[in-house]
Amino acid sequence: MTNETKAQAQVPDTKTAIQRVYLQLRQQIIKGEFAPGERLKVETLKPLFDTGASPIREALSLLTSNKLVDRIDQRGFRVSQVSEANFNEIFMLRCTLDDLALRKSIELGDNDWEERLVLNHHRLSRANQEDFDHWESLHKVFHLCLMEACDSPILLSYCSQLYDQNIRYRFLAEAAVNYAKRDVRNEHESIMNAAINRDADLASKLLLKHYTDTGTFLRQSFAKSSPANWR
Repeated sequence: MTNETKAQAQVPDTKTAIQRVYLQLRQQIIKGEFAPGERLKVETLKPLFDTGASPIREALSLLTSNKLVDRIDQRGFRVSQVSEANFNEIFMLRCTLDDLALRKSIELGDNDWEERLVLNHHRLSRANQEDFDHWESLHKVFHLCLMEACDSPILLSYCSQLYDQNIRYRFLAEAAVNYAKRDVRNEHESIMNAAINRDADLASKLLLKHYTDTGTFLRQSFAKSSPANWR
């Protein structure tokens, strides 16, 4: 095998390593396994992910675009800080962009979209809420499915990023207990029914209330617990 052939063979492996590190690190940051403001040193991360420095640096650079990681000038990377102002901005943008995407999705969605929405809701409704990791993965799929027919990949990308940033606050507040006091299953079903009935105003109203109820709980949780950097 020539040097050129070897180099070509290594490209897919490098891309796979970057994707693996990106997904794992993204999940750990969202779940709070890396604390807000914590330094992310390449040399420390190498043994954790069993890979070289280059894939880790590339993954960290990708995470900066998601606003989950901050670049510290020439000194490296750290987990993005949390704050009340940041949460309020995420909440405002999520309500605005998700509402836009939902309305376009209802306008443009076809029968296949309706079937996917019903199927994803069914899977979510059958999931055990106490298994938060599994339930949360299905929760995101359902919410993005509501909006996926909007015919705007850029808009959907922003909605997905805002979801991740919002769920990070829920993990930090241990917000899973919130769902014991709300009939979230019924909330999801009502939003789904309004969407497939093409009632955009009702679907929007229900979705924004769904977000507002969770946002109110999170603000109350952080006010009581006073986590570091919440100000």
